[in-house]
This record gives sequence, structure tokens and C-alpha cells, in this order.
Amino acid sequence: MSGHSKWANIKHRKGKQDAIRGKMFTRVAKEITIAAREGGGDPDANPRLRLALLNARSVNMPNENVQRAIKKGTGEIAGATIEEYVFEGYAPGGIAVILEVATDNKNRTLPEIRSLFSKHGGNLGDTNSVAWSFDRKGVITINTNGKTEDELMEVVIESGADDLEYDEESSRIICAMENYGQVNKYLQENKFDIQESKLEFIPQNTVKITDLDLARKFMKFNDIFEEHDDVQNIFTNAEIDDDIAEQLD
Repeated sequence: MSGHSKWANIKHRKGKQDAIRGKMFTRVAKEITIAAREGGGDPDANPRLRLALLNARSVNMPNENVQRAIKKGTGEIAGATIEEYVFEGYAPGGIAVILEVATDNKNRTLPEIRSLFSKHGGNLGDTNSVAWSFDRKGVITINTNGKTEDELMEVVIESGADDLEYDEESSRIICAMENYGQVNKYLQENKFDIQESKLEFIPQNTVKITDLDLARKFMKFNDIFEEHDDVQNIFTNAEIDDDIAEQLD
């Protein structure tokens, strides 16, 4: 188990959070619509929709937006069909990248993604060109709420999770896919403040960035996709050195 958060020095860059937050409603609405289309509009009978609604609450999405997204998925409201795609490739410096994309117009989005990889110093790869070096895990981000790392490690053990990435503000509890449901249930029943819950691609090994120029190129690449309307998630094996991270804008 690891207590150090490899993601904190990227995700906690305050200057970029507003742009990311501004996209959250769109991302969550798409997830709700896809979940409702695949498993129906009843969250009690649809685990994916249940988690999507949890994420909607965590970003304070208005109920009317939630209901509209569900009805689009069930077909009660007309709308374009949203399809999911996964892209794999490399960012500057040979950093492995996996993108999860959801779009209602693949003829627009797919060429855009390919173009952005090339334009910003990356290379788009084939299926499983990098996915083999990642593990699919459940990740629940919670408000740390003053708890110590040791206290949260007890939660990890008791809930059936595997790992903890601790941070004083927000911490991530990581579990195997087969335990994802029970860990979510444990955290909800014990009144933890869940900020986000989703499946992620977790790198088996990370590539540490110790060069400031490369770090800037990588973060520009990362931000382009974070802010793209059709990109739901971006996963990489990058770990930016703490001293370098402090120098980033």
C-alpha cells in the first residue's frame, strides 16, 4: 500500500481547477445518459447509474439536469446517441496516455483527438499499445476531513480496498474492480464525503518528470485533453517531481 499521492502535484494545481470544474456537468451528464441507456433509469437496479448519480451530487448538479440526462438515456427525451471510445498513445517524453471519450458525433471527435495528439507532441497508438501497462481499478475520492493517513488506512482495510493515496485535502481509496461496489457501500454507510467515484486505469509503474521544459509540455498536452468537451477521463503514467511541480504555472 502507498501513502504518497502521485497525482496530487498535477490535480491540485489551483489555476486549472476552474476550467476542469466548469466541464464537470457535461461529463457527469454524459455518464448518466450512457448508464441509463445501458441499464435503465432505476438506480436501484442499475449500479452504473447509481454511481453516476453519486458523482452528480458531489458536483451539485441540479436535479432537473440529472432527470433530463436520465430521460435522454431511456429515450423519453429525443437526443443524439452518445458512444464511448478509448484512445491510447504517448504524450511528450514518451508518457503513456489513455483517453476515455464520449461523443454524439464520432466523425467530428475522432479526427480532433488524432490531430491534438500530433499537434502537441504526442503519438496516437493502436489498441493495447499502452493499456497493458495499466491496471483497471475502482477509485473513490473522499474529503479527508482532518483524518490522518493511519486512520484512512484502517478504512482501506475495513472496506475491502487495496490502497490509499493520501492528501490533507482529498484522498483516494483504490480497490479491485470486484470489490468496487462493496467499498462504495462502506464509505456511503459510514458517511464519508465522497467527491468522485469511478473506474480508472492505474499505471503499474510511473515515469518521473524531472525536467521543467518537459513538464510544461506534458501539462499543456494534459490540459488540452482535460478541457476537451468529449474527453471524459485522461490517465497517464507521469509523476512530476515535486520541485518541478512547484515551478509550473
